[in-house]
Amino acid sequence: MTGTAGARKSQLLRKSGYAYNFNRMVYFNRQAKKAFSVEFVEDHSASYLQRYIKKTEREPGWHFYFNGRDLPTAVRRELEGALG
Repeated sequence: MTGTAGARKSQLLRKSGYAYNFNRMVYFNRQAKKAFSVEFVEDHSASYLQRYIKKTEREPGWHFYFNGRDLPTAVRRELEGALG
């Protein structure tokens, strides 16, 4: 991410306990069990991103935020295993 908006989003994610996984190209938080793709972060505003960071999930387990359709089951399982 580049520019002021990108720096603001990176700072927001870091302060919220998210780390970046270079191999998977996702920002993730094991405690919150949430992961955001780089594209999702880049394509949405910091305020939009913050809503999803703060969102209380109703379902247990990992929640993935990617642009487009839901993740295929195999990809979801691979990410869950890789992220812990």
